[in-house]
Amino acid sequence: MPEAPDHPIAYTALQPGTPVQTSDGHDFATVQAVLVDEKVAVFDGIVVHTDEGARFVDADQIASIYTTHVFTTLSREQAANLPLPAGSNVIDIKPPRSMADRLGRMFGRRKR
Repeated sequence: MPEAPDHPIAYTALQPGTPVQTSDGHDFATVQAVLVDEKVAVFDGIVVHTDEGARFVDADQIASIYTTHVFTTLSREQAANLPLPAGSNVIDIKPPRSMADRLGRMFGRRKR
C-alpha cells in the first residue's frame, strides 16, 4: 500500500471528490457518496464516480480512508469491473463544519 499522505479519518468525515486509489496507488475514481446500513449503523461502502459512471466499492474493499485519498484493496482490473450501485442507503456527505456543528449541538454549544 502507498505511503499515507495525510491523516486517517472516519467514513463520516469523507468528502465528495476525494480521490479513490487501487492497491498500487492508481487513482481510478472520486468519492460521490457514502453508504450506510441505517438499521445497524454500519458502513456499507462508497459510491464512486469513474469515467464509466457511478460504481459501488464495498466496505470490505476499502483498506483505509485519509483526508486526501481512499485506499482500496482492488487491483486495476478489479477497479475497472466494479458493480453499479444498488439499493443501499445513501447518506449525505456533509462539509467539515457540519460535523463541528453537530458535535456542538450534542454538547450544548449552539451557534447564535
